[in-house]
Amino acid sequence: MNGLDSLYQELILDHSKHPHGRGLSEEAGRSASSHQHNPMCGDDITLRVRVDDDGERIVDLSWEGSGCSISQASASMLAALVEEDGGDAGLPREDAVALIDRFREALRSRGSIPLDEETFADAAALSGVSKFSARVKCAMLAWVALEDALARA
Repeated sequence: MNGLDSLYQELILDHSKHPHGRGLSEEAGRSASSHQHNPMCGDDITLRVRVDDDGERIVDLSWEGSGCSISQASASMLAALVEEDGGDAGLPREDAVALIDRFREALRSRGSIPLDEETFADAAALSGVSKFSARVKCAMLAWVALEDALARA
């Protein structure tokens, strides 16, 4: 295993053990939730998103879940990314949709499209998951939940 793979494994384990954004916030304002389940391995994620009054910016993202370290770390990394990219003003909805689309494309690429660290921060550590088709759904679960919640908000 090379140094980068080792660092990525450590990031995944750290996010799994010390998750960011875990614990569903109360529904307030314009919010929506989505529950996603992976029947192949039993992973569960419930994600709640709150958008501003115009519905254009994500102002809060929280989640609760159980499952493998990849699904839990991915949810944590997504929550951190939304918070970091959104800052105090919140992440624009269109930016979140673009991130989801690019994440999906990379994870379906079987390793040919790596996730850019500058764009995806710690979530770039999930690039290697794309080589294991059985684990792609684990990594995608929270991202699909965000996509669904945004469609409802």
